[in-house]
Amino acid sequence: MSEAVHEFTLEPLDWQPYVKPVKLDEATPEQLEALTVTPSNTKISNYVLVLANEAEMLAERTPLFNDIMYSEGGLSRGGREIGALAASFVNRCIYCASVHANRYIQLEKRPEVVDEIFRRGLDADLPDFEQALFNFGVDLTAHPDNVGVYQFYHLREIGLDDLEILDLIHSIAIFGWANRLMHTLGEPHLKE
Repeated sequence: MSEAVHEFTLEPLDWQPYVKPVKLDEATPEQLEALTVTPSNTKISNYVLVLANEAEMLAERTPLFNDIMYSEGGLSRGGREIGALAASFVNRCIYCASVHANRYIQLEKRPEVVDEIFRRGLDADLPDFEQALFNFGVDLTAHPDNVGVYQFYHLREIGLDDLEILDLIHSIAIFGWANRLMHTLGEPHLKE
């Protein structure tokens, strides 16, 4: 078994659960129904199989996740990934940070943005658009009670409208929740 990863990386990671994942051949009808919709409509991960232990919750969570991260209109996919990356960075969720950093690079073709975040952390010096998204994600995750006019002013200054700001808030919030859940249910490891 590989060692747990504790530093931010772009390397492909596995998430190894502490909690026993549901085995598809032993799943209840409710679990199988909840598993019919997967995040990003791809393979069923160990994380989702762990969440399937609570089928009712998973049946609500996955469509919500897909709507937040993949719906058309509003904030760009890359912008949503920066929000999710900011939350994952603050929460030190190495696995989620790797996934969102790689997706951002894939979508936006801007590895230098992620390199700067991974190199300088909260002191990252990013282009104005990415800086505003990242700062908002950091503030909303680390100090939600202090988010107000100042942060929204910066989002408006880079041209975001209400729907784009709402998309950013949702992407940050769902990963604030997911990061904390992933920490308690397992840990990231380098893929073997």
